[in-house]
Amino acid sequence: MRRAGTILLALVALGGVLVCGQAAAGTTGLSLDRVGNFHEPIYVDHAPGFRRLLFVVERTGTIAVMRGAHKLNHRFLDIRSRVSTAGEGGLWSVAFPRNYRKSRRFYVDYANKNGDIEIDEFKALRHSSVRVQASSRRRVLVVPHPGETNHYGGQLQFGPGGDLYISTGDGGGFGDNHDNARRPGSLLGKILRIDPRAHGHLRYRSPAANPYVGRAGRNEIYAYGLRNPWRFSFDRATGNIAIGDVGQGAVEEVDYETHSGAQAANFGWPQYEGNQVYDAARPGPDPPKAPIFTYSHSTCSSGCAITGGVVVRDPQLSALAGRYLYADFYLGEIHSLVPHLGGATGDQDTRLNVPQLSSFGQGFGGRVYVSSLAGPVYRLTQG
Repeated sequence: MRRAGTILLALVALGGVLVCGQAAAGTTGLSLDRVGNFHEPIYVDHAPGFRRLLFVVERTGTIAVMRGAHKLNHRFLDIRSRVSTAGEGGLWSVAFPRNYRKSRRFYVDYANKNGDIEIDEFKALRHSSVRVQASSRRRVLVVPHPGETNHYGGQLQFGPGGDLYISTGDGGGFGDNHDNARRPGSLLGKILRIDPRAHGHLRYRSPAANPYVGRAGRNEIYAYGLRNPWRFSFDRATGNIAIGDVGQGAVEEVDYETHSGAQAANFGWPQYEGNQVYDAARPGPDPPKAPIFTYSHSTCSSGCAITGGVVVRDPQLSALAGRYLYADFYLGEIHSLVPHLGGATGDQDTRLNVPQLSSFGQGFGGRVYVSSLAGPVYRLTQG
């Protein structure tokens, strides 16, 4: 293989080598304020209805909790016995539905001991929003992975309408050698959309509006043609979806669509890598949608694994209002751009740098957080 190709293979090689200090202030008055140190933090999220709680996903299979400025002594969740950390494996993300305060349900996405992608449901205790009922685990969905230990995807996100969206990589290897991303019969290389609640004997349901319900293809598919959509997010103001898709060896890309426009969208892989033809002999069943932004590279010294981000809607970050944040794992430089359907404008370097930047996350009120595999989690602030 020419390069690692995705974020997590890089962190296996780099984990623990770099120690991240306080980030320098940016030219627009931006800074990164450290909120705590964790063990390989890989994602940050909040639970609707709980203003002071912040949940930090740790790659090895645990979730820590911050209450205000304090890290709780006990873990919210510990499933290390279930998680494989081989290659790009690990516990990748957590998602809380809108009614978490009432339902206590939440969902996690990880590589199980068979190396497959697994989505599980858990419930917090009724008397405590920060302790999990150990016996509540319910398997929701397992996506078989073809024996490789890379290109898993790894994002869970509740989107407009309350359904759960799941990103999956193409199954690993090189050049989508398993030919999954373009095929509607495979759940790999996709964004999936499901109602994750149990319905009678069904562990989950696929919304009737999903593009392959009632036709040839998997009912769970929402969009396809993705190589390794490590992180995606929904704009809190518009509902538009932004996807950072890690490239093969030459181009990184950001895809951006309306919620309805992304449904049944073919984002091009493996026919295209970014805006360049990769394998003309393997088109998808629909015309490909072009990315709104790309950057090229020949080696990882110029960046080669995009960490997709979020559209900023924090009223305390006026300098970044409506701008999409992204970074590259190999560089750690945080950039922003203005996303538009059909293109992006105003790409800028914020002059903030976080080594081993694993994810952007959002807290209460749209607060933006940044996690580093080296240990720190930061909040992005403007002074």
